Amino acid sequence: MTTRAAIRRSVDWQDTDAAGHYHHSTVVRWAEAAEAALLEELGLIGLFGTIPRVRYEANYLSRLWFRDVVDIGIRIGEVGRTSVTYVFEVRRGDTVAVHGRMVMVNAPDPSRGATPWPQDVRDRLSV
Repeated sequence: MTTRAAIRRSVDWQDTDAAGHYHHSTVVRWAEAAEAALLEELGLIGLFGTIPRVRYEANYLSRLWFRDVVDIGIRIGEVGRTSVTYVFEVRRGDTVAVHGRMVMVNAPDPSRGATPWPQDVRDRLSV
C-alpha cells in the first residue's frame, strides 16, 4: 500500500471559462478524483459519505488550456486524531499549475460531529 496516488486528466471544454483557461472549480473535481484513487488503493473506499471536507485551499500558479493533459498527484500529509490532510498538485509536464490541500474529518454519524479514527483506518492512512 501507499499513501500516494496519481491520475491523469485532460482539460475538457466544460472545464474552461470565458477566458479560455480552466475554471478554478475543475481542480476540486480533479483533487477529489485523485482522493478516490488513493482511498481505493488503501482499501478505504467505504469512507465516502463519512469524511466531509472541512477545509480546501488551492494555489493557482499557471493557466491550463483546453486539451492540456495534466497529472494530479495526491498524498496524505498528516493524520490527526479525527482528521486527515491531503496534499495535492496539478502538473502539466514539469510545470506545477496548482498545489493545495484538503482536510477531511471522520464523521460517520453527522449528528455527533467528528470522531476519532478507528484504529484499522488510522493504520491504513498512516502506511
